[in-house]
Amino acid sequence: MKIIMSVELSLGYKNWKEKFLANEKFRQENQIDLLAYGHEEGNDNKIWVVMEAPSIEHMASTINKPEMIKLRQEAGAIIATQRIIPLVE
Repeated sequence: MKIIMSVELSLGYKNWKEKFLANEKFRQENQIDLLAYGHEEGNDNKIWVVMEAPSIEHMASTINKPEMIKLRQEAGAIIATQRIIPLVE
């Protein structure tokens, strides 16, 4: 299932990108494939990510693991602004 996620950042895109890319091993171990990422033009404090995961439930359980919560905090993600949108084909 393809999933689009967005979140606003408190520490900027450069910090988020560094933390996000360093997390590739965790994504692979949890069956999550990164398809695309970036920020809105003119707003580098809101990012968008497209990933593929076995299901939305799988993605939800993965992002709620303690190591992911910590990583998102260190990356400056403002969790209250996070949106997760599963795509239906």
